[in-house]
Amino acid sequence: MKLHKAWGSHLPVLIKLVEITDGNILELGSGIFSTPYLHWACLPTKRQLTSYDHSPQYSDYLKQYEDPEFHEVIHVDDYDDAMIEKHWDIAFFDHAPEARRKVDIARLANLAKYLVIHDSDPKTDGHYRYSEIYPLFKYRYDYTAVSPNTTILSNFVDLTDFHI
Repeated sequence: MKLHKAWGSHLPVLIKLVEITDGNILELGSGIFSTPYLHWACLPTKRQLTSYDHSPQYSDYLKQYEDPEFHEVIHVDDYDDAMIEKHWDIAFFDHAPEARRKVDIARLANLAKYLVIHDSDPKTDGHYRYSEIYPLFKYRYDYTAVSPNTTILSNFVDLTDFHI
């Protein structure tokens, strides 16, 4: 399995948000960094975590984290079939294909308290086209201390004074 430390650049954002929230968490696009962290962070309180992935390789590997009490790992052939239209405290977007992310972010614009989007460097907007969904949100915070960048979007929480 090919790994690079930059693939975990979203962890400071996720860690901060997990600390300040207590509701359900959605992960679209499981991963070697995010899924284990979220799983172990949710375990003590049995906080509900739902992880979706399109890749059989990731779904199969990360199925070991599934726990009937709090963590559901779901493989989907098509993200249109992911039943995500409900309220979430945190919704994390790091799935493939790249163009799909903006579609699912828009689906949750008025349902999730915090939407965390990975790979939000302005130079990669040609791939992800996040600029097309930014106008859907009242509030935005860009975590640029490491690359790839991670952005938090919200229509419910003013992020003006947010910091990591």
